Amino acid sequence: MFELGSDVEWYERVRVEALGDDVRLSILRAVKNKLGFNGACSALGIAKSSLHRYLSGKRKIPSDVVKKALRHLEREEFESIVSEWDKLRALGVISDKGVVDYGLALKILGLASKDEYLKNAILKFVVQEFRDDLRKMLGISFVGIKLEWSENFEYFLMERKKRRKVKDPETLKYYKSLFEKYLQGKELSEKLIDYVVNHPNRWLRNVFRHYIQYLYFKRKISPETFGWIMEVVPSRSYKLDVRPYQISLEDLRKTLAFLKEKHQLYYTIYKAMLESGARFEHVLRMFEKWNPSEVIEIPGLNIITKRLVCFEDRGFCRYYMGLRGSEKPCEWVYFSADTLKLLREFASKHVNRHQVSKYAKRHNLILPKYMRKASWRLMVKAVPREVARFIQSRFGELRVSEARYEDLLGEADEEYPKYLGMVREYL
Repeated sequence: MFELGSDVEWYERVRVEALGDDVRLSILRAVKNKLGFNGACSALGIAKSSLHRYLSGKRKIPSDVVKKALRHLEREEFESIVSEWDKLRALGVISDKGVVDYGLALKILGLASKDEYLKNAILKFVVQEFRDDLRKMLGISFVGIKLEWSENFEYFLMERKKRRKVKDPETLKYYKSLFEKYLQGKELSEKLIDYVVNHPNRWLRNVFRHYIQYLYFKRKISPETFGWIMEVVPSRSYKLDVRPYQISLEDLRKTLAFLKEKHQLYYTIYKAMLESGARFEHVLRMFEKWNPSEVIEIPGLNIITKRLVCFEDRGFCRYYMGLRGSEKPCEWVYFSADTLKLLREFASKHVNRHQVSKYAKRHNLILPKYMRKASWRLMVKAVPREVARFIQSRFGELRVSEARYEDLLGEADEEYPKYLGMVREYL
């Protein structure tokens, strides 16, 4: 990510309309080479004949296809495509003798004020290549600051931190163990920053960034120091790997059959995730906070309901979670009447998420974090995508308004049994 504190992916900042035909073709070829011809067609949602025409230059590559293609490239792969030396020569920025046209180069820099991706790419380059010069220019100093885990820092993580607060006790415990092992008592310095950036455990970056936010909140560091460190220390990166998304029905069958025979609790968790498409952590929270008879009011909608609503004639229930704001959203968790019977058996039980994942790895099962993806792939075959997004609380994609909430809730209740029927048929 380039922008400070932003959740927008790098490819969403790219102004695709500004990409020339040759760059578009290079992007498409890179995706085809990475995923294979058939895999690229599937990922981009286009016919094989269309991809052939795009690659052969017979048809201009539309912007929407390029946008989808960028999702399957690493940022570095994209930048290697658009930053070739020959292109700079072609644009006249660099002469055949290697002399830079300063006027034209400065005009390009001036465009950064109008192009979010270009601005952040320039900032990233400056931070990487001219870090010491930038620090001196800004007068950045952090002499005498020691890193200490404290109750105040814990409270900041859970209650005062902007955006996503750390609510999961297991996550907080893991953060504390990392901090005490690698950061406790160390003095903030460039050497420590380099140590964190290059540490093999990328989660240490997140813990360190949280602590820098805490220092800024407590006015222990200046805004310049805060901004510089947050640019230098990237958040935990996620490498795109298409393999985890390729979950076969046979793997799903084997996983569920194994758990049903060997571990009823984990089987219930997996079944609830598959039927609802809810995130792993949200299903575990539902288990722990189970309170089906509680009467609640949905904020802003004047809808009063019990947390658990069942439709016995249609064979399913939904449980209201109401997670919004700074947390990852989860409005309702849908599941079958059969799963409800299992849920009642394990109600109000705390489950360690790491133990579930370790168990899955040990027995070569599908990892719990991939069940949401598996559910999505099946659900969009059975119900309209807008309904699937609502059921799975993908509100960032849906942008549901309060005026449409009740309408979509009714549609979801109407369509959901179709999905359950597909799950029973396939699995």
